[in-house]
Amino acid sequence: MEWVCLVVAGLFECGWAIGLKYTEGFSKIAPLVLTIISMVMSVWLLSVAMKTIPVGTAYAVWTGIGAVGVAIMGMVLFGESRDIMRVLCLLLILSGIVGLKLVSSSQGA
Repeated sequence: MEWVCLVVAGLFECGWAIGLKYTEGFSKIAPLVLTIISMVMSVWLLSVAMKTIPVGTAYAVWTGIGAVGVAIMGMVLFGESRDIMRVLCLLLILSGIVGLKLVSSSQGA
């Protein structure tokens, strides 16, 4: 269950990072409120996940999901670069996330 919380926390991490862009410097209230809610949910779910997942693993996975998710959303929503090297680097981050999950599972975490 903690891994599910961690993945959802990472998705909320993506939500607040993208939401921050839509606040336009904290000048738009609706996106600001949604961004703050996403921030709180992300950190709360991360803390729930850390009850059994080692802190280093949880934090690395959380930030990795956020980094990869926001980069992909930036490409889709804002037309950011889809350069092959950028995509390959994102795949490396993703492979690190999967690797951490596999190693954590084999250690009983």
